[in-house]
Amino acid sequence: MAKRLSHVDQRGRVKMVDVGDKPVTNREAVACGEITMNAAALKAIRTGAVAKGDPLQAARLAGIMAAKQTSALIPLCHPLPLTHVSVELTPTRRGYRIESRVRTSAQTGVEMEALAAVAVAALTVYDMVKAVDKTMVIGNICLLEKRGGRSGTYRRRSD
Repeated sequence: MAKRLSHVDQRGRVKMVDVGDKPVTNREAVACGEITMNAAALKAIRTGAVAKGDPLQAARLAGIMAAKQTSALIPLCHPLPLTHVSVELTPTRRGYRIESRVRTSAQTGVEMEALAAVAVAALTVYDMVKAVDKTMVIGNICLLEKRGGRSGTYRRRSD
């Protein structure tokens, strides 16, 4: 038997899930993604030569802000009292790996907040460096793990 989608009622209309009867639990989600770019863009970032300022610091702040505003960005997403948001950008050979970690004590999880943080951080890097490289690629955004709630722990398998 196919699992029913929780955001769709029996008549096929979208709805916000009622989490009012769920217990408040500690929840955490970790997401990651990447942005790749050409050598000139990498050099500009790594030597501090980006005209708009430091894209890594701007991306970190933008990711944190995105996590805090996820319910305004994603329809049917519940607003949550976040207790922690971190966004880290790690250099790779062709760009940066972006990882976010989000925590709350609430009735629903923070997976969307973690994913939004990664996506907006990557978009911020793109925005700040696009004058040097319009061919940058943002991708591989995914949930790495989540803890808490009725469904328990999830960890993405490394393939």
